[in-house]
Amino acid sequence: MILDNVFRRGLSALLVGLVLLGAVTLAMPLRTTAAAAGPEIVIDGETLELDAPSRYYDGRLYVPVAPLADRFGGSVSWDGKQEALTVRSAVKDEIVLGNEVPVVYLNGERLVMDAVPILVDGRLYAPLRELTELLHGRMHYDTEAEVALLTRIKQVELSAEDTLSSILETYGLTRQELMRRNNMDAKSEPKTGTLLKVVVPTFFSNTAKPYTEAEYMLLAKITMVEAGYESYEGQLAIANIILNRVAHSKFPDTIREVIYSGRQFPPAHNGLLDKSKPHASALRAAKDALNGRNNVPGAVYFYNPDVTRGEFWSNLTTVATIGNHRFAK
Repeated sequence: MILDNVFRRGLSALLVGLVLLGAVTLAMPLRTTAAAAGPEIVIDGETLELDAPSRYYDGRLYVPVAPLADRFGGSVSWDGKQEALTVRSAVKDEIVLGNEVPVVYLNGERLVMDAVPILVDGRLYAPLRELTELLHGRMHYDTEAEVALLTRIKQVELSAEDTLSSILETYGLTRQELMRRNNMDAKSEPKTGTLLKVVVPTFFSNTAKPYTEAEYMLLAKITMVEAGYESYEGQLAIANIILNRVAHSKFPDTIREVIYSGRQFPPAHNGLLDKSKPHASALRAAKDALNGRNNVPGAVYFYNPDVTRGEFWSNLTTVATIGNHRFAK
């Protein structure tokens, strides 16, 4: 993986495109040459004991997800093939975080964080403040003591004392935010006794533009036919060539039109694409690319330098070489 031994060598400078996110800017992967050790973390007055150190990256504090989720009363499950961690929180949220993927799933809704989770020595790390909010807590950093102070926030029961209006005022929320956070219609009137989640992540409004199942499968199929024999990183790069083109003014603005226009993708015209059956790695690469993981930022061309030659290709700027392919702009 690109990020193996990241604490010793730092993170690769990976830009994340704006593809399929409309006006929402995707999280920028971390750029750093070293990771400073993080401060003490205290939850409700008790120090959090970590099995791996917290770390600063570019001024943002990162922690391993699993021990923090456990202290917040949640449970976790790890999918090694997808490099994704699913957290089931104490307030019954399902949170899915992927390695280097800026889009986080909160109860199936795709939200864009402004910093990406990272996999280090087999542990998935995430930015502490955002992770705390996802787990229904608050974070305050005591700069003088150099301590991160976390507070677990319980759900609030709607009552004669804790009315909807008082809850909105106490927690600084709008009615729309509160209703959406609790998966309720904005015009609904919650009944007395309803338990309400009152912590809304700061990135809650950063929703990722949806993609269709047809777009996902088409991207996975072209990834498979062009790079199914390559590594996951090579497959991810192919998927991102398509999405980078969608975002580029020189090319069509849909996945289908990019694939079927021009001559860059012969399988789209000779029947091979229709027969393509993506394997698990190609499906993952397509999904991760759609969720903002981009290992070839700005690249809109790819070619095999052992096969394809000429002035046009030699004048391109190489962004990366992965497996048999060179990715360029």
